[in-house]
Amino acid sequence: MDIQNAQKIVDDWIKAHGVRYFNELTNMAQLTEEVGEVARIIARRYGEQSEKESDKDKDLGEELADVLFVVLCLANQTGVNLQEAFDKKLELKTNRDHDRHHNNEKLK
Repeated sequence: MDIQNAQKIVDDWIKAHGVRYFNELTNMAQLTEEVGEVARIIARRYGEQSEKESDKDKDLGEELADVLFVVLCLANQTGVNLQEAFDKKLELKTNRDHDRHHNNEKLK
């Protein structure tokens, strides 16, 4: 599935099940909350913090999907074609960072 199709799927879901989009500020707060849940899993599962018993059943993929869903909502409601924006950003990063990363001694 491409990003443009994902935006349409989310928009269709909102219209069928969500009544309407939350406003942009609410979705920004929601995004922050979801990113925090991802950070908690990463910090405890892969970082130096110990993982609490209550966190061991948390699904990282599910939490990342929550982040993606809210990002798609924000793109839809602000008129951003995320496919175009992503393709443009990837081209920029490819041109800018190729040699930089290959020449980075820390990555060897």
